[in-house]
Order: sequence, then structure tokens, then C-alpha cells
Amino acid sequence: MTRRLRFRGESRHKVDTKGRVSIPASFRRVLEAGDPDWVDGLNPNFVIVYGDQRQTYLECYTIEEIEAVEERISKMKRGSNKRRILERLFSTLSITTSVDETGRIVLPAKLREKIGLNGEAQFTGNVTTFQIWQPAAYEADVLAVEADLEEFDVDDPLMLLDEDDEDEEI
Repeated sequence: MTRRLRFRGESRHKVDTKGRVSIPASFRRVLEAGDPDWVDGLNPNFVIVYGDQRQTYLECYTIEEIEAVEERISKMKRGSNKRRILERLFSTLSITTSVDETGRIVLPAKLREKIGLNGEAQFTGNVTTFQIWQPAAYEADVLAVEADLEEFDVDDPLMLLDEDDEDEEI
């Protein structure tokens, strides 16, 4: 079995007035591994999905991960409403970008404005993707997840792995 690098952890980074922000070093290694065109000396590419008005964070995919999502979408019935929605959310409402030589990216003003990013960005690892949040929105989401966990009434969160998963993967 091939070992895959994953996005783990969280960190907060300064965003300058031009929208430049450093990507966590461990995330950069995953982006490199997930870009089939990356070789030492090049900058890894990745895709930022900013989604519709309901999405309050930026979801970042390695090239391999977004291609896997797009492959699944392309297998759906052409012209179907579900396919049209997913194409819009993942292909139209996204940008391809790269990490520069200093480990930074430039977040366009449109994306910063969409999530209310000003001064700092919260990075969160989500195994196959990572997210970029406005820090206060992230803190509110953490509290919401903790409240959701209370509903399950389990001593060990790993017990949730044993339950039937009602969430459908894309």
C-alpha cells in the first residue's frame, strides 16, 4: 500500500494587503505530492474551490484530488441537474493557483472579500483537502462542531466511525 500524505493540523497566518499568505509547510509537502507535474524546483499547483454564497471558507484541493472529483462528475448523466450543479460548484467557482518560491500564495481580492478575510487566515487540514477561513468564522464553526458532537453522546469520538455514515461522499 502506498503511503499518501494528508492535510493535518491548523495554523493561523498573516495576510498582507496584496493578499499574500504563507501556506503551512506541511501542507506544501502534500500539495507537491498531489501535483503530478511537480518536480523539485517547480512550484506545486492546486485548486481553490470558493463555491456559492453559502460557503464561508475556501476549500483547497491537490490537483489529483480535484481531478478525482471531476472524474466522478464527468461520469454523471450529461445534462442532469446534479451534474450541472457539481460542475458549477467545482469547475466554475474555482481557481487554479500555485505556491511561490517563498511558500506563499496570492488570494485574489474576490476570494478574500467572499469569506471576509482581512489581516489573518486560518488554515485547517481536512485529510484530502485543506480550508482557509476567516479566523472568527472558523472559531464559530469549531463551537458548532463541538455542539454537534454533544448530540452523539459518545465518550470517544472514534466511536462515530462505527456508526452508519449518512453523509454521501462526492
